[in-house]
Amino acid sequence: MVEVRYRNGVELPDCKIWLDPHDAKQLAFVSHAHADHLGRHAEVVLTPATAVLMRARLGGKRVMHQVPYGHRIDMNHFRLTLLSAGHITGSAQIFLESEAGSLLYTGDFKLRDSRSTQPCQWRKAETLIMETTFGLPKYCLPPTEETLAAIVAFCQETLAEGATPVLFAYALGKAQEISWVLLENGLIPILPPSTYRMTSLCAELQPSFPMGFLPLSHPRPSNGVLVMPPGRKTWAALKEVHPRRTAILTGWAMDPGAKYRHRCDAAFPLSDHADYPDLLRYVEWVQPRRVLTLHGFASAFAADLRARGIEAWALSENDQLQFML
Repeated sequence: MVEVRYRNGVELPDCKIWLDPHDAKQLAFVSHAHADHLGRHAEVVLTPATAVLMRARLGGKRVMHQVPYGHRIDMNHFRLTLLSAGHITGSAQIFLESEAGSLLYTGDFKLRDSRSTQPCQWRKAETLIMETTFGLPKYCLPPTEETLAAIVAFCQETLAEGATPVLFAYALGKAQEISWVLLENGLIPILPPSTYRMTSLCAELQPSFPMGFLPLSHPRPSNGVLVMPPGRKTWAALKEVHPRRTAILTGWAMDPGAKYRHRCDAAFPLSDHADYPDLLRYVEWVQPRRVLTLHGFASAFAADLRARGIEAWALSENDQLQFML
């Protein structure tokens, strides 16, 4: 099987490539353009859409091997194919084949359908390296359309009461998904500069993206909804918005008291990560000989898989030592 090392990042030494490292490397696969998956590498493998977003977010010069979904290329004595991860615009998984075997690395992914991303794809592989953000049984998200309907209702009710709805969503990913849904329902997303820039780029990359979202500097229409990134700067910018009702959009809304922790009026479980049932389903689809887990509840999910008769180890936590032995 393909050799895998974890040294503050995932390394495939025989293939001479790193997977989503944050520290600068000679050659790295970049699964998507969220800041915690970017680094100032010399060479990167990524989708054309992620290349556009990476340039906008990180800047700098580097060699970019842009690989469309489903295309296979040869590199360093292995073959690679990029598959849609269903996470955000341009997000990808990497499927590698070499003399040592096959490997699929998910990066952040989700199986549920969304408007702003392509459906998640998969391949059968001997080794599966997967993110496990919601790797506990209690994280079973409700149907997406049910959650979206509740968010739209929150906005409509808030506007009917003469207040401004404010939705907290990350500038890249969730902001595009909820903006799309708001526009479908006759509401106008009002976006701060960072979110407006990312949404404009995503709209250019996806011809079907509905237009009508507005920058924060534009006079606010009567059906306007503020879509803001969470954080202290956002709260400072909202001082002049009264009356208002706020809601956080996050998978962690499944935890009791989420709205109080985020100091919001409501919390809606909208996530761009796979929940626990989908993590199990994905393992069933890929049928790996071994599973290596990352992030979130990596050790707990790996232990769960071992209890089900599947060889599984957490790369990013203590049982990585057991895995190496």
